[in-house]
Amino acid sequence: MQSLIQEIERVHTERRYGRVTGVRGLLVEVAGIGQHVSIGSRMEVETRDWRRVAVEVVGFRQQTALCMPYDMLEGVGVGCKAVLTHSEPVVFPSSAWLGRVVNALGEPIDGKGPISHGTRPRLLRSGPPPAHDRQRVGGKIDLGVRALNAFTSCCRGQRMGIFAGSGVGKSVLLSMVARYSDSDVSVIGLIGERGREVQEFIEDDLGEEGLARSVVVVATSDESALMRRQAAHLTLTLAEYFRDAGSEVMCLMDSVTRFAMAQREIGLAGGEPPTSKGYTPTVFTELPRLLERAGPGPRGAGNITGLFTVLVEGDDHNEPVADAVRGILDGHIVMERAIAERGRYPAINILKSISRTMPRCNSDDQNILVREAKRYMSVYSDMEEMIRLGAYRQGSNPEVDAAIAYNPYLEEFLGQWKDDVTTMDQGYERLREIMMMGPAAEILSEIQLSGAA
Repeated sequence: MQSLIQEIERVHTERRYGRVTGVRGLLVEVAGIGQHVSIGSRMEVETRDWRRVAVEVVGFRQQTALCMPYDMLEGVGVGCKAVLTHSEPVVFPSSAWLGRVVNALGEPIDGKGPISHGTRPRLLRSGPPPAHDRQRVGGKIDLGVRALNAFTSCCRGQRMGIFAGSGVGKSVLLSMVARYSDSDVSVIGLIGERGREVQEFIEDDLGEEGLARSVVVVATSDESALMRRQAAHLTLTLAEYFRDAGSEVMCLMDSVTRFAMAQREIGLAGGEPPTSKGYTPTVFTELPRLLERAGPGPRGAGNITGLFTVLVEGDDHNEPVADAVRGILDGHIVMERAIAERGRYPAINILKSISRTMPRCNSDDQNILVREAKRYMSVYSDMEEMIRLGAYRQGSNPEVDAAIAYNPYLEEFLGQWKDDVTTMDQGYERLREIMMMGPAAEILSEIQLSGAA
């Protein structure tokens, strides 16, 4: 009954409409309704072949509303009616969304029938909790991937970026975290994904076990810029819903770059000037607004631990979006094509990756263990070319000799098949066993490795 009452209250008692006065590219100009709408308002344009195309207001030119469509514009012409539908975009999530796949509008696309809606509306573009009301990040969260657990430990409520080029294994790494992480709920946003890969990700990578405690939001690359942008906002909105219900939420988004590209399309259509690499100023305004919604929740609520992938163009890790995101998040995981070409997955470059909360959330002996391992990895990296060319003579430097001896064992430790799971305690113990096989044993023998914090 309460749900029915809420539905009745949402029924509009009056309908306002305008008329299409022009179409320029993907921009629809609607007159006669400008004084009743604002940025983000939605309308439905009735086409000449009796379809309805949802559009959103992205700007104004004098008294004319400038709108962008959520669907194809075929059939839209001058004089078509545009009816105001919602002044603020909202969604009604519930726990029944777990195990489902939805589009950017919250409509099920998995063929499992209708989806049950909740009674409370949630704004798609809400703001993050006030800074003074947020909890601090919690203890470490087990991600199930030993390279991440050991070298870029992640705390509950932390936000990390995964920076990689195309085809380096970002999606597989995300699926491993979704299946094996120590969280209550996973909310996964596939933004601008290839259409054929969506089903492969859900069935092969995520699997039934991972999907059962997940909600997947999908907007493929062929969909409009508004759909791709909204899919990102819906992903965070669902994560906030489960966070406010007291759950520990793992929010995974692939990728932030495609969200930025969608925002660039919208900004350029609205008349914004292009700046760095064609990105408009609102791109760099919207990125922190989106990413800050993840993180520790208000007091008494859960947390949103976020892993956001960044598709670096041309493997350039200093391009504008990567630079902006790296400055917003609490750490970054760098995946490199050269490592993937060697056949080691996940292709994480440990020496270029960092977690800003790791030293504080680790115990002293864990920090010493990781420091020693990274020291020998760094020595090997510095001498790698000389070693491969045969220019280094064994015995010239004891530290380099030790790094060469450690390297195959550390490489094996960092590699992990997607069906393999290693707990945090198992990972640290295995790393300790490797480091006790060489000179680091002198330092580590005096340390009793404690369990995960």
